[in-house]
Amino acid sequence: MAKKQQVKEAGWLLLIFYLPGKKASERVSVWRKLQATGALSLRNSGYLLPDTPANQERFAWLATSIRAIAGEVSVLQVGAIDDPSPEELMQSFRNERNKDYEALLGDIEESRNKGQVSAAQLARLKRRLEEIREIDFFRSSLQGDAEKAIDLLERPQTMRFSAGKLSATDFQSKTWMTRPRPGIDRVSSAWLIKRFIDPKARFIFGPDPAAHPKAIPFDMFQGHGFAHEGELCTFEVLCMRFGIRDKAVLRIGQAIHDADFDEPRFGRQEGIAINQVLKGWAKQGVSDEELLRRGADLIEAMYHVT
Repeated sequence: MAKKQQVKEAGWLLLIFYLPGKKASERVSVWRKLQATGALSLRNSGYLLPDTPANQERFAWLATSIRAIAGEVSVLQVGAIDDPSPEELMQSFRNERNKDYEALLGDIEESRNKGQVSAAQLARLKRRLEEIREIDFFRSSLQGDAEKAIDLLERPQTMRFSAGKLSATDFQSKTWMTRPRPGIDRVSSAWLIKRFIDPKARFIFGPDPAAHPKAIPFDMFQGHGFAHEGELCTFEVLCMRFGIRDKAVLRIGQAIHDADFDEPRFGRQEGIAINQVLKGWAKQGVSDEELLRRGADLIEAMYHVT
């Protein structure tokens, strides 16, 4: 309801343009750029976006491209549209994004059926997901499905250190490896490793464990090591394998689980908040090492009040 109210108050942006009969390649280029904005066709009258600063920039950029090839273009701010209603327009935007997510889900399934997925293929799929999310202004119901499908594709497909309990004494002064741009599960797992398993642990980042055969992978894509098992996130798996029973750690594990799986199984919100902060830092270009350090500080603070 809040989202709908925001749209009613903010209004819409309407782009109207005309292209002279020039090269077909120029028209195709404009069309592709228009598609990339996520704009909705409004009954042959023009193209519509929610009126936000980001979308104002999108249309300004597109208008510049159109004028560069001698086209005519206007961008109008529209306070309200009677027909279709705001609710109908929002659903039309969702329907368009559903098509994008369905195509992505199909490609993810095809990749999964072929077996081994390369780091480059995974990166392309993740980049497509991010591009769709950027223009999913009203959160399509398929966004969560696509995110979970990517997550499943990332998970290791072989079992790792999974038979029985392990002793921390066998894992001292090791190099531990995880994927770049660490989120809540990887950051909290690194904190757990340093705090309760390997105080002198060194962490490196990369897409392929084979490039660092002596490193211990955790939460890696198709690699040996520690990762999700069944309904357990990597943090919970590490607690189980190393017999960590500290009550505060187990409560943190509940928060990490809820955030990583995006489900209210334990009703803990702390991990979700920390994950959002991590995403914000990642978008600001913070390095992987700094993300891990800052995130670990947050988990450490959480440990002292949990």
